[in-house]
Amino acid sequence: MSMDIVYLHGIKVETVIGVWDWERLIKQTLLVDIDVGTDTSIAGKSDALADTINYQAVAELVTEVARENSFALVEALGEEISARLLSEFSLPYVKIRINKQGAVRGVRDLGIIIERRPV
Repeated sequence: MSMDIVYLHGIKVETVIGVWDWERLIKQTLLVDIDVGTDTSIAGKSDALADTINYQAVAELVTEVARENSFALVEALGEEISARLLSEFSLPYVKIRINKQGAVRGVRDLGIIIERRPV
């Protein structure tokens, strides 16, 4: 199977996240980038949505995980998103970048990048 990448970058999610008391009282905006490995050759030939990843469903899953949970760490949020994507879409690979802009004074962008494959 060939592995191509389908990506959704710049998904804005509002969530309660952080280790400090004040962070637990507010929702913060995170930017999430998702790259998923898949074989796009069948969809490329059929031109049918049923033969590829539904981008809207991926974005909705990311938003749902962020909205319905309240993690202390972006690492934990990333692990939950990756586990759900791998299992619910039967993917061979995911790469997730979570940007918690403004979390540290003087730093524009900070966060994590994780890559996972099914176990």
